[in-house]
Amino acid sequence: LVSRSVFQMPFSQWIAKSNRYIANPVLGLLAGKIGPLAVLEHTGRRSGKRRTIPIMAFRKTDGVVIALTYGPKTDWVRNVLAAGSTAITVRQQRYELNDPVLFEAEPASVGLPAPVVFFLKQLGVRDFLRLTDTSR
Repeated sequence: LVSRSVFQMPFSQWIAKSNRYIANPVLGLLAGKIGPLAVLEHTGRRSGKRRTIPIMAFRKTDGVVIALTYGPKTDWVRNVLAAGSTAITVRQQRYELNDPVLFEAEPASVGLPAPVVFFLKQLGVRDFLRLTDTSR
């Protein structure tokens, strides 16, 4: 068995949980106002509660792509997949999105900015979520 270093895997779950209380509230102040930071809205599968989370969303011709730095099994990803739709706010504009599709790819092949590709490659991120823009 070969183990990957912490810099070659998606963020661990303990970092994700700590970010919920530390980084997310800070990023939440900027998200939705400064692109590519966005605010994603999702509804809990079991609780039915409406929640928001700051993310980095990258516009594509027919929607957005989101790099899943914590992997595809996070609660918000599972909530969006279960609902089949979500909404994000980017640069103070709200977009309705649907048809979520999980896919695996090399970051360079997704068409993201070079600094983002570099960062994602260092982390070993290969999971992405594509959503179609229905607000047009």
